[in-house]
Amino acid sequence: MKEPLYPELPHNLPLTAPMARKSTPPVATADADATPPGAQSNQFPVVGIGASAGGLSAFTRLLKALPLDTGMAFVLVQHLDPKHISLLPELMARATPMPVLEASDDMRVEPNYIYVTPPNCTLALLHGILHLMPRPDLRGKHMPIDDFFQSLAQDRQNNAIGVILSGTASDGTLGLQAIKAAGGITFAQSEDSAEYSGMPHSAIATGHVDFVLPPENIASELARIARHPYLRQELLVVSPEALEEGDKNINLNKIFLLLRTRTGIDFTHYKQNTIQRRIKRRMVLHQLDKTRDYVKFLQEHPKELDALFQDMLINVTSFFRDPETFDALKKEIFPRLMTGRASELPLRIWIPACSTGEEVYSVAMALFEFLGDNVGTTRLQIFASDIDKEAIDRARQGIYPQRITEDVEPARLQRFFVKTATGYQICKPIRDVCVFALQNVTKDPPFSRIDLICCRNLMIYLGPVLQKKVLHTFHYALRAEGYLMLGTSESIGSETELFSLLDKKNKIYTHKPVAFRTGADFISMPYAMPPFAVIPSMRTAMSSPTTVQQEAEQLILEKYGPPGVIINQDMQILQFRGQTGPYIQPSAGSASLNLLKMARPDLVLELRTLVQQAIKEHSAVRKEGVQVHENDSVRRINLQVLPLAHAEAAASNYLVLFESSTEAAVVRKTKLEPDAADANSLHIQELENELLAEREYMQSIIEDQEATNEELQSANEEIQSANEELQSTNEELETAKEELQSTTRNWPQSSRSTRTATRN
Repeated sequence: MKEPLYPELPHNLPLTAPMARKSTPPVATADADATPPGAQSNQFPVVGIGASAGGLSAFTRLLKALPLDTGMAFVLVQHLDPKHISLLPELMARATPMPVLEASDDMRVEPNYIYVTPPNCTLALLHGILHLMPRPDLRGKHMPIDDFFQSLAQDRQNNAIGVILSGTASDGTLGLQAIKAAGGITFAQSEDSAEYSGMPHSAIATGHVDFVLPPENIASELARIARHPYLRQELLVVSPEALEEGDKNINLNKIFLLLRTRTGIDFTHYKQNTIQRRIKRRMVLHQLDKTRDYVKFLQEHPKELDALFQDMLINVTSFFRDPETFDALKKEIFPRLMTGRASELPLRIWIPACSTGEEVYSVAMALFEFLGDNVGTTRLQIFASDIDKEAIDRARQGIYPQRITEDVEPARLQRFFVKTATGYQICKPIRDVCVFALQNVTKDPPFSRIDLICCRNLMIYLGPVLQKKVLHTFHYALRAEGYLMLGTSESIGSETELFSLLDKKNKIYTHKPVAFRTGADFISMPYAMPPFAVIPSMRTAMSSPTTVQQEAEQLILEKYGPPGVIINQDMQILQFRGQTGPYIQPSAGSASLNLLKMARPDLVLELRTLVQQAIKEHSAVRKEGVQVHENDSVRRINLQVLPLAHAEAAASNYLVLFESSTEAAVVRKTKLEPDAADANSLHIQELENELLAEREYMQSIIEDQEATNEELQSANEEIQSANEELQSTNEELETAKEELQSTTRNWPQSSRSTRTATRN
């Protein structure tokens, strides 16, 4: 149904109705532009009010009930005919003594002013200044309310307030979600009080509306909220001590305890700025100023714990978010995973913190596109998990609103989606390969034998303790040559022994083998252990060869196979094979598995040279006749270094073998008498003594170099510590940014289209 434009306007209204109070519009000056975000002029709340059909009456009722001194600025966004002059400012001026102005470019919003959007444009807010953007030519409908609400959320964060009044369709729904994700407050007109309930109904159905009230009651609630101290504070300076003087961490920990008891989730080690922002937001909604009062309120109202828990979960997701990341998957990762893969081996992918499933289905669609005609012959298993049951249920259904057309290309819509009455549903072949599960990645056992983990924009919400724990969990879950993809603002921090960086831009890492797995701390599974008497027999059965052939092969390997070790590119020993005692021995001092620190002094130089050559050429290298001094004898051995990984692998391992030489197994060192030795023997002995001296000299140089390297390593660790602190600060900032990006898809596209149109 086509919505009416200005359904309440009288036809004989004069074009210039008098305003109750005229005022010169505040225009941004050079000094005003220089005011940084968060300056004093940006401390007051800005209320965005959106409506379409039936909105004039709802606007009037709300403004008449508003006090004149709320300290808030109000921006009215109405669906307007782009070809006609708007009379909305004159009509609104009759409803309130507050100044009513039609928004114009570079107009700074001020408290206790009302601004009305003009027709045929998109309104945006940047650093408290209004900007009129040309109406974009998009594939979908023009959504001016979503556009403004999303820019309002980005600019005002917790000082953003969104109100949806009467209207048809769903404009404003995504904008309210963005405001709530930023820590703002959301309202919707009650459906029974609205002339057209389409817009309020759409907003309420998402669960992101805090208050559902008639316009008069919305005005009263706005007046109450305006007096709350939460809306007058800077977001990034909040600390546990600032929650309430004298409370410090006590009441915050009580809230964490109540949440853990109710939901099983411990938020103690999540990013505190985000947690505090959410708690304060709930306090505003319940007219509570003291944290201890909110603790009592939580004890008396268990359902508020559920509401707080939902507020803690920031569902920031969309289809094909950061498209270049999915291009990297198709060009770099999927080809590596499919090269040489056995047909019976399934390709296993895990997406933790999957929210409502857009990321999961985006990965699945990209994989289907890469496989092409081979989809039917490839076994695919895509696991997705989250702690939010409601989000998991929505993801399983795979039904999304029509607005996804702005993120999903028409070809993908036609291939992977089915049109429904309310939007689009993921097609059955895609849904069949995706398994959704309720899981807490910080404590529940992970999936195993995973080829790719795609966990974007979860780490920025976790503190250092949980970040380390989750990274160890991911390392445990991945196969030997698996891949980890993080968000563009995330990194592995100090856990460099677990992963190697493959793609810096798209934050793709490869799994590193380690000698000992640490950090995995999974909860015990709810099943009974077998009786103690059974365990020895089970252990014996497991340790014994199951067949005579296996036992024979093991004996041959131990008796005739050369001893050796498996190392990585950093020369760290991953595995010992056979009796390596004659060649490798633990050294005094701190325990180390470094090959060069454990090898006998005679072998250090040769091993260093051979391993470096093997790494550089990625081919097998061999050195024969290497002398090993043992007491008064010299033994000759052969050294061989063999690459184990495929040449295209991001990280390789190497097998180092120590073989007994068939030439002169043992050569006795005897002192040659001058009168008994001929000239050749004397010359050979002199050369051997000279060579031995040169080796000792080179060994001393190597030791000096290693001492220097240790000093550099110590300095590097100090630098890394400082870098981690900077990274933590960056993650704090990125967390705030990430909250604002919840479903904010239309505004960035509108801005790009506008800039293009402006240049043209």
